[in-house]
Amino acid sequence: MYLPRQLISKLYLHLQNTRHPLSPPVLILVALETDALCACRILTQLLKHDYIPHKIQPVAGYSDLERAGTELVSPMMETRGGAGGVVVCLGVGGMVDLGTVLGLEPEGEENTFGGVEVWVIDSHRPWNLGNVFGGFPLEPETQEARTFSARTPIGVNGGRIERAYKPGKGGIIVMDDGDIEDELSKERDAYLALVDMPEIEDDGRDLGDSDEDESETEEDTGDTSVVAGRKRKSWSDFDEDDDEDDRPRQRRRSNSVSTFRFLHSPRRPQHRGLISLRDDALFSSDALEAPPAAQPPRGPSANTLRRRLLRLRRENEGVLREYYRLGTSYSEPISSMMYSLASELGREDNDLLWLAIVGVTSMELYGRSSAGIAVAARRSDARISGWLGMRGARIRQLLRDEVRRLNPPEIGNGRVLPETTGIIPTTARSPEDTSIRLSPEPKFLLIRHWSLYDSMLHSPYLFSRLKTWSEAGMKRLHKLLAKMGVSLVQCKQSYAHMDMMLKRELRTKLLKYASLYNLDELVPTIDTDGKDRGGAKDGWGFVRSWGWRATLSAQDVGVVVGALLEVGKNTTSADDLPAGPSQDLLDVDNNQSQSEEWIPRFWEAYDALEDIEALKAGLPTAQYLHKAIFTTGTTILKKKQISHLRAFRMCVVKDSPDATLFNHPGALTKLALWIGEALAEQEKEATGGKLAHGGRGTPLVVASLDDKRGVYVVVGTGGGGGPDTKFLDRESAKKRAEEKEAKANAKEMQRRIKDKIKAEKKEAKRKEKEEKKKAKSDAGGDEDEEEDNEEDSDDDSDLSDSDSDDDDESDEDEDELDQELERGYGLNKFGTAFQDVVAETNARVRIDSFEHCVVEVKKEDLSGFLESLSMKVVIG
Repeated sequence: MYLPRQLISKLYLHLQNTRHPLSPPVLILVALETDALCACRILTQLLKHDYIPHKIQPVAGYSDLERAGTELVSPMMETRGGAGGVVVCLGVGGMVDLGTVLGLEPEGEENTFGGVEVWVIDSHRPWNLGNVFGGFPLEPETQEARTFSARTPIGVNGGRIERAYKPGKGGIIVMDDGDIEDELSKERDAYLALVDMPEIEDDGRDLGDSDEDESETEEDTGDTSVVAGRKRKSWSDFDEDDDEDDRPRQRRRSNSVSTFRFLHSPRRPQHRGLISLRDDALFSSDALEAPPAAQPPRGPSANTLRRRLLRLRRENEGVLREYYRLGTSYSEPISSMMYSLASELGREDNDLLWLAIVGVTSMELYGRSSAGIAVAARRSDARISGWLGMRGARIRQLLRDEVRRLNPPEIGNGRVLPETTGIIPTTARSPEDTSIRLSPEPKFLLIRHWSLYDSMLHSPYLFSRLKTWSEAGMKRLHKLLAKMGVSLVQCKQSYAHMDMMLKRELRTKLLKYASLYNLDELVPTIDTDGKDRGGAKDGWGFVRSWGWRATLSAQDVGVVVGALLEVGKNTTSADDLPAGPSQDLLDVDNNQSQSEEWIPRFWEAYDALEDIEALKAGLPTAQYLHKAIFTTGTTILKKKQISHLRAFRMCVVKDSPDATLFNHPGALTKLALWIGEALAEQEKEATGGKLAHGGRGTPLVVASLDDKRGVYVVVGTGGGGGPDTKFLDRESAKKRAEEKEAKANAKEMQRRIKDKIKAEKKEAKRKEKEEKKKAKSDAGGDEDEEEDNEEDSDDDSDLSDSDSDDDDESDEDEDELDQELERGYGLNKFGTAFQDVVAETNARVRIDSFEHCVVEVKKEDLSGFLESLSMKVVIG
């Protein structure tokens, strides 16, 4: 089931009204990522306010999720002695069949969920459609109610929860951020049609395009279970089939070791009745079991009915298969969704707003966009550049509006705030100041806690555009500083202690010289007319103070919390890193040991979000991680260790002194994005400002050797662009459609004018001809009549050709628009490609991360894995 955005508070209000001291605690399953961690903080603040007991369980991957289902969720079921309850999944499980993974829908049992209600808030896409349009306990079957739709609970219509729905019976409820209702109507119709179709065997034969093309190769009453030596497969047979299959069904398990699983295939509903399409009798089970009775007029044969049903089923399966293979992407951050819930409840305040801002900012830092994990799309049109395109810009603007509402400016003190003059704030306004402010943040890294030089040097934006991995790039950096009038001695001291005049003039000088070095987006600008669009402050960042103790930007907090999750507390050198588990990859305990290492980091990061001293203590860890990223990225680019394969570029991290750091998928993803952005800039220079692959850049695969475990951690990132580059935002698409309609109206008006002119010309020629005929009637001559007709024909032809040219040009524009708005354009398809390679080869691969573009490959199998991967489509 899915909960529409306008009913986002419905479930929480029911929980609030039905909880009592003896109620079981709410179980919160949280992914090990900054956005999910911020969302968890917001939710727990709401639960504490309402005195609702809760328990937090960090989840590192699908193996952890299944373990949590066995140990924590299944015992909650009323059918197993529990008392029911609520499970909240934050950043967890949106792409998998949660009913099966958590053990709430045991195969073969009629009573499912057992009073356990699972809330799913996840920004990963694609959704598992079984969770979205199914995932509820069906009403008892009766003679009148035998179909899936007829047994749907009251208040649920086509998977959509309506106001009449009464929570508490259990089920899986997905919180919709707007995408389901706006974009998945086609998938909903296909899913609901499939769940009500009767069982029928499919031998995979070509059914032809129409009933007339169907050849009656079998007798109507003959046995059709075996054809060409092959057994027909029913739906249950597909659970053991290795081929890709996207009909609704239970999750199938791999036939290899238990740690090698593909957990995001669509779910097969367990309850199925007669098909509820145009005519129940047409596809009834009786009609399929025996030929129609011999009575005039004779109807279609059983084989014809079977083929019709198979064709219909294949069409619907194709819709679902196409959706699942679109590629991975991200939607609205879940911290933003949780803040929307708090706002609906009237609980918004500065603390919750700050958590939402940090969560949204972390999505940008990790390259999680509407094109999947990919480098940021940089375009001259700032409205659609960067994270989530126009949708991201809209979310940031809403956050800026909330900052202004909850943090009104000081009135009457006569002071000019430093940020209004372009100076980034580094201190609080008073000892009690805990306000959130907007700040013209440059694209530097940890500038308040580093020197200006180090902050610029370790900025991924400057790294890619100045090419600071090379000697020439370092000279460009030094020359930029010299033009700004900042000496190396001054810029290498702590930014907080720099000369105040230099800090005051820094933004102005950066704006003056940025364009000379391809750094147009280095600092946020104002409109050319000197006005800031009514205070919109596009591109401005967020800063918060904790009195005199600290002042940090949202990006600073996101960087530190991410480093704590990926590296751990108090890690400032390679010697401080844990040695890692020494078990072999195929050992079942290996994954558990890795999880036990990562989960303590979750609590360190969780505490740092509330404890400013713990957050400040994590700054050296963040600086160490980004120094390692800079050093490793520089080595790879300088030594040209990047191979260009058929479908992507490839590099391996194995000789770096900091290589152990990149055994964590999060740290490796940051390195891949760092290198990918540099490669994108190189491609733009080589191609005259245009990216390869239709503006998306070249995809990149980065592998890091974990020698202790004998595996490579592999991450695949997109080349940037994607839907953002092609305006694949709903508002932008609407605008383009309006422009297209206006153009069509203008063309129609032009055609009418031309038709009018043509009619007037014809009428004038007709009158002229009549006058000539009358003048020559006495002589009896009409010799020029043919010439006049030819001239009329030529004039009509000219007008017709002109119209045809305009039509052709318009059709080309429309075709180009349709191509730009093609669904799935530019999405990261590495997750699908990884699974295809595993299905086709004997490579030993573990897919356990919630990021499906991250896998682990056995050391000996990497070359074969990459060879097969290079033949796949890895970007839409």
